[in-house]
Amino acid sequence: MKVFIGGKLVDEKDAVVSVFDHGLLYGDGVFEGIRAYNSRVFLLDEHIDRLYDSARAIALHIPMSKKAMAQAVVDTCKANNIVDGYIRLVVTRGKGTLGLNPYLCEKAEVIIIAAKIQLYPQELYDNGLKIVTVGTIRNHPEAINPRIKSLNYLNNVLAKIEAINAGCMECLMLNHKGEVAEASGDNVFSIRNGIIATPPSSCGALEGLTRNKVMQIARAAGFQVREVPMARYDLYVADEVFLTGTAAEIISVVDIDKRPIGDGRPGKITAQLAALYAECARSEGTPIK
Repeated sequence: MKVFIGGKLVDEKDAVVSVFDHGLLYGDGVFEGIRAYNSRVFLLDEHIDRLYDSARAIALHIPMSKKAMAQAVVDTCKANNIVDGYIRLVVTRGKGTLGLNPYLCEKAEVIIIAAKIQLYPQELYDNGLKIVTVGTIRNHPEAINPRIKSLNYLNNVLAKIEAINAGCMECLMLNHKGEVAEASGDNVFSIRNGIIATPPSSCGALEGLTRNKVMQIARAAGFQVREVPMARYDLYVADEVFLTGTAAEIISVVDIDKRPIGDGRPGKITAQLAALYAECARSEGTPIK
């Protein structure tokens, strides 16, 4: 495998960072997870824009232009013969000292990995997920704003631990007000009487690019889509619930806190949206030339 690091492509065994890198020491950095389908990088420009927005929010200067970054992603995919795959784009604060001061870091480190991923087994896409609400709340927006896709994912990891300990692969996270925020790594949608709803980013959700694309697809298909604050009650009584994410794509939730959702099986509208999303993903994007 070839990895982009230090401004060039190197063998996987040579792709190393300093033990003094603030990304390692403090989770100080930002990242994007990107998908490639049918030899195209899906939503590449949108991912690059969000990466630079996250970096700006934490006062991190990325030593590459957006155009150069996009080209580096494509080049890394090409070097690894990616047709259908997953790209992890990471920018750390770079090598610094053992202290917190980020201004002592020499230069941000850009890392691009292009490989494969399957977040959930196929049977869960066929039969749906069972999830639980966890006690770990989503970060307060004035602590670490969830809209920043930072390397500090401990909040999400702690929630995932609770889910796994409860026998589930995913969970529901609430915000500091008790409102629905998101799953540990995905956005949450409900469908009730044909109306699709999802929490706004102000409720503690990452403004997911898959989420945004699904809303766009749903509206184009004639569905009414709302961004509204939601309580667990709204999910319990929904006809359908599903999660969206770059790695997860679209996956049904059939049980929350031992409450069956709808008839306890993946819903028809979710299946329709998943098919439309798959069609877009395989026909749109930046070619890997």
